[in-house]
Amino acid sequence: MLDIQNLCVSHGPIEAVHGISLQVGAGKCVVLLGPNGAGKTSTISAICGVAQASGRIMLEGADLSGVSVEDRIQRGIAVSPEGRRIFSNLSVEANLRLGGGIRTDRAEVQRDIERWFDTFPILGERRNQPGGTLSGGEQQMLAIARALMSKPKILLLDEPSLGLAPRIVAQVFELIAQLRADGMTILLVEQNARQALKISDYAYLLNNGRIQAEGTAEVLGGSKDMMAKLTGLV
Repeated sequence: MLDIQNLCVSHGPIEAVHGISLQVGAGKCVVLLGPNGAGKTSTISAICGVAQASGRIMLEGADLSGVSVEDRIQRGIAVSPEGRRIFSNLSVEANLRLGGGIRTDRAEVQRDIERWFDTFPILGERRNQPGGTLSGGEQQMLAIARALMSKPKILLLDEPSLGLAPRIVAQVFELIAQLRADGMTILLVEQNARQALKISDYAYLLNNGRIQAEGTAEVLGGSKDMMAKLTGLV
């Protein structure tokens, strides 16, 4: 599904990611772990086409070099960004509708909006409220649902548990686990290693812009030395 080779990402003169390679198979959940400043969000930005990058990013065998942000969305990439970044002044329903903006069947878009309101009744109750009035957890659910409104082939989740209460974090990971069970292809960026490894198939540890370790989530999660290293980093 997603194949990244020798990716380098720069922010002006500063290189944030140094030649990393990773793969996300169709229907799999792969987690990119690491501390703040490791290069995780820079990697997500490069996949979306909003960061200066070199190397190869392939989606379903097609090279995305030179492909615009808009065309990457059309090809099936959706992101729920760090910090959620919902449209605070727009209603909950309007946020979801914007997520489905690339789709032409408006009746189907409305059906999907109602489906998300069934999935998250609290969002349905607040469908006409500005997104900025929601709690942090509610905004995170809205951000994920908004990303999925485009019917993507791969969902990029950037720090979905950041800043949330433990009870809400558990709900977020339950949602991601359900999406994985439903066959969604997911690249998850997280600092919460223990929770992320429980719901993932494969993991990469990124630090200082380089991959330091990789392996199945089961193997990495079962390694006391690796878990000590992961928890020490974050």
